[in-house]
Amino acid sequence: MSATQARAAQAQKAPHPEDGKPWWKFAHVWLIISGPLVVVIAGLVTAYIAMSKPDPVVDPDYYRHGLEINQRLTEAQKSLAPAVTGRNHAATPAHDHPLDR
Repeated sequence: MSATQARAAQAQKAPHPEDGKPWWKFAHVWLIISGPLVVVIAGLVTAYIAMSKPDPVVDPDYYRHGLEINQRLTEAQKSLAPAVTGRNHAATPAHDHPLDR
C-alpha cells in the first residue's frame, strides 16, 4: 500500500462523532474543573462566615473573672473530696489498704 492509497483510505473513513466539538462539551473536562471550583466556592463561603460572624472580644477584666472561676472550682473540689478519696481507696490493691491493718 502506497502513501497515496493510505491517504485515500483516511479520507474515506467516516469522521468520529466527537471530532470538532468544543472543549466544554466533554464531560471529563468538567470533572477536572469541578474539584478546584468546589474548593474555591468553599473558601468563599468560609470567608463570608468568618467576616459576618466575628468572634467575641475578650473581656477587658478577664483576670478578675478568671480568679472568680478558679475560686468556684476549688469550692467544687472541696465538695468532691470524699468521692475522690473513695475512688482512690477503691483503686488501691487490697493488701495496701491502710484501714485493713
